[in-house]
Amino acid sequence: MFLLLFLLFVLSEAASDSSVEPDVVVQVRPGDDVTLPCQTAEASIRAVRWTRDDLKTSEYVLLYRDGRSDPTHQHPSYQGRVELVDSQLKPGDVSLILKNVSSSDPGTYECRVVSGGSGRQKRALIDTEPIRVISLEVTGSDSQKGDNMHGDQTSDSPEDGNQSPGHAGLAAGVLLLLAVGAVGVVMFLRTRRRREAVRTSETPDADEAAVVVLP
Repeated sequence: MFLLLFLLFVLSEAASDSSVEPDVVVQVRPGDDVTLPCQTAEASIRAVRWTRDDLKTSEYVLLYRDGRSDPTHQHPSYQGRVELVDSQLKPGDVSLILKNVSSSDPGTYECRVVSGGSGRQKRALIDTEPIRVISLEVTGSDSQKGDNMHGDQTSDSPEDGNQSPGHAGLAAGVLLLLAVGAVGVVMFLRTRRRREAVRTSETPDADEAAVVVLP
């Protein structure tokens, strides 16, 4: 039992030590474009590979080699949304542009490059150590994307004590019903009083009813 616990402890420590800490944290709002910076001092860059830590080993965010992007195993969510800042790779800038960021994009991005001649194996694209690790954080939600796109429009909710048109119409309808009800009550009371007055005038007094007219 002690040996099993010791092995579990060693494995957990090894797993934690193998995790790569991000070099920089980038924050962005949904719907915006963001640039994930990555530079290298390599004079000759043969390929660039951007990955995300939670993707499958065979998948990637972007693979650039032979002067163009290779979409063979690119994750579908990044197709048409990513590109390099400089496709010629001349200044050693292999930064990634991610367009129209969504709430599914947060994660740890790793930048890898392969330099040298064409004699290197393609497997080196997976085995090389990352030269830059970036943590991407998306602040807000996709629902706020529509709010940012229609920022000039006012909200229907009341602000600073002012009621919205819908609430004002409801209040006016209630007041109208109350007014109609009050008028109806007044008319009913007046009609009732008039009827009582007519009945009183048609009823003979007690003294007059006692008089008997003889022939």
